[in-house]
Parts: sequence; C-alpha cells; structure tokens
Amino acid sequence: MYFTDRGIEELAQRRGDEEVTFEWLAEQLRTFVDLNPDFEVPVERLATWLARLDDEDEDE
Repeated sequence: MYFTDRGIEELAQRRGDEEVTFEWLAEQLRTFVDLNPDFEVPVERLATWLARLDDEDEDE
C-alpha cells in the first residue's frame, strides 16, 4: 500500500456516499493549490489525467 492510499481510503470512508460535481472538485483543487503552492504540479497532473480519461479509449 502506498502512503497516499491512506488519504484515499479516508476520503472514501468519510465522503464516499456523497455526490459532487466536477465544478465543485475543480474549486476544491484551486483552493488546495492556493493554500499549498508546492503541490501545483501534482494537482495539475491529476486534473489533466482526469480530464483526459476518455481520450485513452479513443486511442484503442
């Protein structure tokens, strides 16, 4: 198990029953980067990866 899995597991346990919009998620990511600018690159990579998930299907 990676160290980050703990945070992911906590997220799933605490908020797993909630539904959110991508607009809400984008706002939370912006706020997180504003408060933690050192994480700008990883958050950017995650956001780009999430945005392009469907693109991988088109390549097949």
